Amino acid sequence: MALDLEEQEQVDEAKAWWKQNGSKVIWGVTVFLLVVAGWRAWQTWTHTQAAEASMLFDQSIQAASMNDLKTAKAVTAQIMEKHAGSAYGAPAAWLAGRINMEAGDSKSARAQYEFALDHARDDGVKQLARLRLATLLFEEKDLPGALKLLEDAFDPAFQGLAEQLKGDVLAAQGKDAEARTAYKLALEKLGDTSSLKPLVEIRLDSLGG
Repeated sequence: MALDLEEQEQVDEAKAWWKQNGSKVIWGVTVFLLVVAGWRAWQTWTHTQAAEASMLFDQSIQAASMNDLKTAKAVTAQIMEKHAGSAYGAPAAWLAGRINMEAGDSKSARAQYEFALDHARDDGVKQLARLRLATLLFEEKDLPGALKLLEDAFDPAFQGLAEQLKGDVLAAQGKDAEARTAYKLALEKLGDTSSLKPLVEIRLDSLGG
């Protein structure tokens, strides 16, 4: 059926518009499709990486619980190398640090606690790593370094432990008055049910005053 004059003009205008803008439309659609495909590929890759990191972390926990420290250290090292930015990177480093600290390898433990501090995505894990690293520095007689790590605030769940350790550091520095203040705050924050409370009370009594 023949087109009337008005319809023909609309067709001609559409052809002219397409001739001028068609390549831009095709390019825009292509870019959009590539972005969507890239996003989906990234999501798939991220999910796969997270699943692998989770599986490895479970393996490391199981190995540590069975006292298979060689396997635990190997698996945590793999997580730290391949999945440092994942939610499991810092906990794996913390676990490796604890294993090495208990084994007497303070040099490796220190490096792993520092790794945990640098990569922790969860503030609780970061605070726990700070406590572990401060404890290690205290045992190595690096009292200023330990105290510096304890300066920033801790969540209530960790504050009692932090104040206890701070009291130990201050007492070792001969700052008895400040140590007593820290121990008193530790007793307040640890609560009556904490198994650490009697130890803190003994340390506080030993300072007198």
